[in-house]
This record gives sequence, C-alpha cells and structure tokens, in this order.
Amino acid sequence: MAADRVAVALLVLGYGVTPAGLTPGSLARVRAAISYVEAGGRPSRIIFSGGWAQVRDGAAEPPPACREATLMLEAAREAGLGEVAELRAECRSRSTLENLLHIQADGLLDGLDLGPSRPLGVVTHAWHLPRVRYLAGKVLGLRGEALLGIPAAGSPPLDEYGIRAASRIGFLGVRDPQELLRRERRMVALLRRGV
Repeated sequence: MAADRVAVALLVLGYGVTPAGLTPGSLARVRAAISYVEAGGRPSRIIFSGGWAQVRDGAAEPPPACREATLMLEAAREAGLGEVAELRAECRSRSTLENLLHIQADGLLDGLDLGPSRPLGVVTHAWHLPRVRYLAGKVLGLRGEALLGIPAAGSPPLDEYGIRAASRIGFLGVRDPQELLRRERRMVALLRRGV
C-alpha cells in the first residue's frame, strides 16, 4: 500500500447473496477489505452496499437482516473491523448504479471531504472497477485519483464486458439519478428479451 494513496473510507460493493448467505464473490470482497485494513489501511468509515439483486427476477425480498450489505457488515464486524472504523450498510440496492445512488441519497459519504489526496477506496473485483469508476464519476462526482481501487480475488463473469460497454453507451451524457435508473431498467429489459 503506497503511503500517499491511503483510502479515508472504503466502499465494499456486494456480489450476490442467496438464501444460504453471501456468495463466494461477496465474501471475497469482504476479505479484500479486511486485508486492506490488516495491511495498514485505517479508513474512518467502511460502507457495505448491496440489497437483493434477485428481486429483478421476481424473487421475494428477504428480511432486512438477510440482505447482502447486512451480511457483509456482520462478517466484517466478526473480523474486528468495527474496532478500526465506523461500519455502515446500504441495503436497498439491486445494481451497481443503485449502490451509488442510494449511498449518495443516504449521505453515507457525507463529511469525508473526498478527493485526490483523500480517496475513497472501492472494494470490488478488478474486472468490475472500470464500470464502478465510470458510474462513481456520474453519481458521486469522484474521478481519477479520488478513487482507489482495492481489488478482490476472482475471475470475471462472461457478461461483464458487455455490461460495461452497454453502461457507457446507455448512460452517455446523463447525470440525473432518475434518468440513469430509467435507462438502466430499459437496458435490463432489453437484455432479458435477448435484444
């Protein structure tokens, strides 16, 4: 970890939850946050974000205590991260875009004075980081050195590169949160129809 690039806060994005608990991808992201702290990172706040992506497929939403961010936060608390940083959870989101929109709307990054010398650490898989960086610029206004990628171990799903390209095209020129959500829903509907 470079001494001049230390995250003042971490944003840990979920990667799935099942009725049995967190997916291996979500656990890998929690482990990456733990490793970052164990390597000397001292964020003042760690935010876990993820709800229940399967609601898009018609699955009933789980009780609040069984949502992705809550389960990730509990795993981090069990590992002792609550002794290092304030832990928070955003549990309503169903996508990366919604993660960022809800974090912004809920004020979970308020008071952190984020920027190039005080970056936000984004904990996700390396293949997911380009899309997160793009969306964080649109939603949070954080770009370049204001974001510090903290990659989790794991291989990309086959559709990630297509999703990344669709996001760049579909969100081109848009910053309004409601319009971003409308466009995302249209893209998901088109993908489901196989268009």
